[in-house]
Amino acid sequence: MPPTPSNTGATPQGSGPRIDHVALRDRVGAFHYRMRINLQTYHARGVIGVGRTRFHPENLWQIKFALTLLLKLTGLYGIGRRNTKRFEVVENEVQLRRLPDAFQGYRVLHLSDLHLDIDPGITDALIEALRGLEYDVCVITGDFRGETWGDIGPALHETTRLLPHITAPVYAILGNHDFMEIVPPLEAQGVQFLLNETAALEKDGATIYLSGVDDPHFYELQNFEKICEGVPINATKILLSHSAEPYRAALACGFDIMLSGHTHGGQICLPGRIPLICNADHPRYMMQGHWRFHELLGYTSRGTGVCLVPVRFFCPPEITLHRLHRRSGSRVG
Repeated sequence: MPPTPSNTGATPQGSGPRIDHVALRDRVGAFHYRMRINLQTYHARGVIGVGRTRFHPENLWQIKFALTLLLKLTGLYGIGRRNTKRFEVVENEVQLRRLPDAFQGYRVLHLSDLHLDIDPGITDALIEALRGLEYDVCVITGDFRGETWGDIGPALHETTRLLPHITAPVYAILGNHDFMEIVPPLEAQGVQFLLNETAALEKDGATIYLSGVDDPHFYELQNFEKICEGVPINATKILLSHSAEPYRAALACGFDIMLSGHTHGGQICLPGRIPLICNADHPRYMMQGHWRFHELLGYTSRGTGVCLVPVRFFCPPEITLHRLHRRSGSRVG
């Protein structure tokens, strides 16, 4: 039996709900469950060693302290904090090779990297920014919590405050900051997680497919073979992946578009939104906004929240509205 939060104390849940780990294991499979729990228990707080990039500065408190001190000494900290609440609503027109007539103009609200427990004020600003937006479905591409370890209670509380203000069905995936323990309580609030799973979205007798993989950046537990089972090869397929790193696998599986986050667009950028670092193992052109890799379309959100230090410079937080269209001259999916 692998370690669990109840027998190690390494993944504390605070005063949150009691989690049925047997149900989680049965849902994702014994191997997936064991791998994730082991990584959560023994490696989630690590700085070096696990994951695609091997280095995880978000777990190095010295960087957080030094950067915060520098920004405060230069008088920039307050400006950066205010920038975290100035959301930019980005409208992304998506031209797909195939799309059923019923889904022409279908609107997907895309949120990513919430990290709402870092600053509850961001939750209030986000709720206000969502007011009046129209969409057919909402997707959240991972990272509900600020830290990569510890109590999930504050993140659950802030996310629960947000959810009543999302006026459409919500689908989500896990990010590199998330433990599996967030799944049951948020699904009880109406969120449907895709844990290497696929959901069918239906409208007026037509269907498109929405798939989601487990975090491919730190946990590396994406399972493309599983999510492709039972999905018609010529169907319209949307993939949720916390980071864009498995773009080659997404192309090989025939996905039309992959929606991601993780990078925060750099969060602290040079003028012109030029990121100082790329914290993902993919080309830099996939750091933010829309991109293409052969037939695969992609979009990387700059993120809704913040990480490491609660500031943003030349990289505003993002709320994305993807509107689906069938490319002129293309066939119906």
